[in-house]
Amino acid sequence: MLLTWNKFAQRLSDSGQKIMATYMQINDPVLEKDGFTIKLELPNEGSKIDFDNGKHDLLGYMRGKLHNHDIVIETHVNETVSKKHAFTPLEKFEKLKEINPLMEKLRQTFDLDIG
Repeated sequence: MLLTWNKFAQRLSDSGQKIMATYMQINDPVLEKDGFTIKLELPNEGSKIDFDNGKHDLLGYMRGKLHNHDIVIETHVNETVSKKHAFTPLEKFEKLKEINPLMEKLRQTFDLDIG
């Protein structure tokens, strides 16, 4: 299911429909135990509305490729899904430290100024 989902997202991206492709790739969809309900969490109500308005082609593609015409896609808003972007030099440095704690040692060794 996930492979088919990602192929469609790539197809959208290649054809210039980048917003819908981005919505599809924000989170991995989850296939419920019933075998036909796909759940997707989106970061806000606006993205949910946009996705829901544009999901008709996705549904047709998924149903055809997976040979399951009972597939439905449910979207849910989860405000914590959106990622916090670092804008200031200090925020960028803190983000890098999360990825690699040795950044602090590098900064101290070379007496680097962050801001």
